[in-house]
Amino acid sequence: MATSSLLTLLNPNLSTVPKMTVKPLAVLNNSNKMKVPYKLKNGQSRLFHKLPSGLNMEVIEQKCNYIDNPSEKPALVFVHGSYHAAWCWAEHWLPFFSSVGYDCYALSLLGQGESDGPVASVAGTLQTHAGDIADFIQEKFKLPPVLVGHSFGGLIIQYYIANIRNEKFSEMKKLFPDLAGAVLVCSVPPSGNSGLVWRYLFSKPIAAFKVTRSLAAKAFQTDLSLCKETFFTSTMEDHLVMRYQELMRESSRMPLFDLRKLNASLPVPSVPESSIEVLVIGARDDFIVDAEGLAETGRFYGVSPICVEGVAHDMMIDCLWDKGAKDILSWLSNNLRR
Repeated sequence: MATSSLLTLLNPNLSTVPKMTVKPLAVLNNSNKMKVPYKLKNGQSRLFHKLPSGLNMEVIEQKCNYIDNPSEKPALVFVHGSYHAAWCWAEHWLPFFSSVGYDCYALSLLGQGESDGPVASVAGTLQTHAGDIADFIQEKFKLPPVLVGHSFGGLIIQYYIANIRNEKFSEMKKLFPDLAGAVLVCSVPPSGNSGLVWRYLFSKPIAAFKVTRSLAAKAFQTDLSLCKETFFTSTMEDHLVMRYQELMRESSRMPLFDLRKLNASLPVPSVPESSIEVLVIGARDDFIVDAEGLAETGRFYGVSPICVEGVAHDMMIDCLWDKGAKDILSWLSNNLRR
C-alpha cells in the first residue's frame, strides 16, 4: 500500500490535489452553510471574524458572567479537528469554563461549520490555519490566551507554538502572538499520523480496517455503530450519537488539509526551552490516537500526559465530558496565573 494511502487511514480530511494559485475569495452566500445549523445555548453568540483574505471565520463566544468582579483569567480559544466545527466545544465545555471565570471562543476553521470556504479543493494547510488563528488572537486580545485543540486541531496548535518559539521561525513571531498556555486534547502527535497508521496495521488490523472505513471512506456518516466506536464510548446513548453524527456530516464542506502540503510541514519543528505551559491530555478509550501517540506528544513537550478514564476520542462531547474538563480546569488553576 502506498504511503499516501496509508496516511489517509487516520486523517479523515486529506486530499492530494495540486497546489492552487488562485487567491481565496469570500463566499457571498449569507445563509447557513450547514444544512443542520447548530442552535446556540444561553449566553452564547455567533460572531464572524474577517480574515485578511476577506473570508469570514465563525466564532462561537461565551463570556464569563462575572459582571461585578471581572475575571483576570486568560481567555480560552478552542480549535476543532476534522469533521467538527465550533459547535463541538459549545455543547458542554464553553458553558463549563465560562461558568468558572473564563471567556471562551470556539473557532470554525475555513470550510468548516459556518465559516467561509476558500476557492480551492481544500481548506488550507497547517500554516494557513495557524495563521488564521493568529490573526484572530492578534485582533481580539490584549493579553495572551490559552489555545485548546482537539485531534488535528491539536496539531495545528503545535505548529502555532513552533512558529513563535523556534529560532527558525523567529521572523514569524510578530505574526503569531504569544500564548499563556496550550492544551492538546487527543491530539495527533507532532510526527503526524503515519506512526499511528503503521501501529494499527501491524498490531490491530481489524481496527485499522474499521478506522479506514470510518474516516477515509466516511462511513461514520451513515453507520451509527461505527460512528459510536470511532468517536465515543460504548455507553453513549444512540440518540446523542445520531445528533452529533448529523452535525459532523454537515460540518466539513471541504477537506481540512492537502496531504502533500501536510507531509511537507511535518514533523513539527522542536521547541527548545519553550516558556509556554502545555497540557497533553488523552482518552483511555480513544479509537484514533493510541497510547503511544499520546506519549509521543508528551515527550515532545517534556510533560507527563494525562489519560482520562471512561471517555473516547471526542471527550468534549462524550457522555462523561466533564471528566476531561475538570482535569483541564485543575491544570489551568495550578499552572496559569496572571
